[in-house]
Amino acid sequence: MGKKMAVVTKDPAPLASRPWTKHYDLTVPATIDYPDAPLHAILEDSAREHTNATATIFFGAVRTYRSLQRDVAFLSGSLRRLGVKKGDRVAIMLPNCPQFVIAFFATLRLGAVVVPCNPLYTAREIQYQLADSGAETIVVLSRLYPVIKAARAGTKLRNVIVANIKDEMPPLKRTLFTLLKEKKGGHRTHWQGDPGAVAFKDLLVYDGEPVSAPVSPSDLAVLQYTGGTTGVPKGAMLSHRALVANTLQCRAWFTNLRDGRDNLMAVMPLFHVYGLTVAMDLAIQAAAGLILEPQYELKQVLEDIQKWKPKIFPGAPRIYNAINLSPLSAKYDLRSIEACISGSAPLLRETARRFRELTGGHLVEGYGLTEAAPVTHCNPIFGEGRQKEGSIGIPFPDVDSKIMDLETGQREVPVGEIGELVLRGPQLMDGYYERPDETAQAIRGGWLYTGDIARVDEDGYVFIVDRKKELIIVSGFNVYPREVEEALARHPAVAEGAAIGIPHPLKGEEVKAYVVLKPGMSASADELITFLRGEVAPFKVPKEIEFREALPKTLIGKVLRRQLAEEDRATRTRPS
Repeated sequence: MGKKMAVVTKDPAPLASRPWTKHYDLTVPATIDYPDAPLHAILEDSAREHTNATATIFFGAVRTYRSLQRDVAFLSGSLRRLGVKKGDRVAIMLPNCPQFVIAFFATLRLGAVVVPCNPLYTAREIQYQLADSGAETIVVLSRLYPVIKAARAGTKLRNVIVANIKDEMPPLKRTLFTLLKEKKGGHRTHWQGDPGAVAFKDLLVYDGEPVSAPVSPSDLAVLQYTGGTTGVPKGAMLSHRALVANTLQCRAWFTNLRDGRDNLMAVMPLFHVYGLTVAMDLAIQAAAGLILEPQYELKQVLEDIQKWKPKIFPGAPRIYNAINLSPLSAKYDLRSIEACISGSAPLLRETARRFRELTGGHLVEGYGLTEAAPVTHCNPIFGEGRQKEGSIGIPFPDVDSKIMDLETGQREVPVGEIGELVLRGPQLMDGYYERPDETAQAIRGGWLYTGDIARVDEDGYVFIVDRKKELIIVSGFNVYPREVEEALARHPAVAEGAAIGIPHPLKGEEVKAYVVLKPGMSASADELITFLRGEVAPFKVPKEIEFREALPKTLIGKVLRRQLAEEDRATRTRPS
């Protein structure tokens, strides 16, 4: 590929139209020269220039960039043999593990499109996503195979590639996993013999010529599913160009990263666009070691920080709070951490202060959304630029940001006035897959309308005021009220329901549901919660259910979720 894909500063002329750039940390460029290259070039570059550098760390097993690139090449050849071609959809339903990274880049190398899937999804949820995207191939964790088998009807799936998480573990842990997990769980070989099912490890052997496909930066790379502005899951179309741009913007912001020498903690899930870009892609562009945590287990994370000494630790307030509040944290050396961006929920000053006391690292709040691949704003990390409490920060290089009036969305409001946050930049999605009407609503005149209500100050720092979308964020995962309400409606005793977010000290929010029962029918809160566990992912299941005679509504019959939220807030703040 030639010279490594890197951040190159362009003419700083945009400074005049983007005055916030004067608040950047000293070496952050105002604008970047983006290469005309596909996303998988970042791995090819790092494997060529830092062959023996650590690429992944998983339960203590270390892979080099040479090893990672070799298996990406093998898997891409095997995928081609299975019939995967340019433009095909390949779903990946894996936790953070080396197989996710290999499958992701092998798919891109063929010009195919990755469809990341949440491993917590039920058969109903994953069936919708597979059918909507048109995926014909899926890479799935072995213990989740029954979910895919139940979801297969009504989809185009013909290849089911089954990855066993133990295959990437060190020998001793692999043996213990077999004895303590697989035999107990009984999920070792339940897929063998099924049509189209094949073991992931068997595809890492390929004796043909290396395969790839011509890929343009404008080609689709990822279909990242989100509820957008309506709550109906839809695929945000993220091109190679958009993902390369956001990766290089993140690299510019983390001014302390050194090629081939540092490690990055990957706690945020890679199937979520935040983990995908700010953990995986950023680490690979910098030839950094990616410390992969398949689930958030505090003791394991602390042990890995002490042993592998990550410099970068992207996360969410619930993760930093858990570290701050645990007595275990004082027993580990966490001082390697230098820089953290917190996303998905507001970052409290006390959280940042306590975390810095523990680690010495800089923890700042940022902002992003799936439709922007995802990061668009952040506070300067190292204090050379100004940090503002309660703000999501200032726009990234080459991002424009303004606040438009809530009534028409066509008038930019003055400094300090509340309106809708709209964005423009090189990392924006191309639109929602096969949803032109919703795309036209979200992207107008080249600007992305975020649905978030915000204000901006005289320095260009943005403050989020409210959510226009009524989105609930549980531990960084989006929960759309309509999903919960539709699941409730499938219970035979439920006449109607409404879902809101209620505060939680670590998760940010939890789901609360209000339910009206059908006349003459009965159901308890526990019964409904048990029912919902079979309908939606665990983080979407309400932690509280309140029964009502009726729900507040507008004149046209729309349930007033905001009124319910205000009533709940008043109840929680009322003196006992």
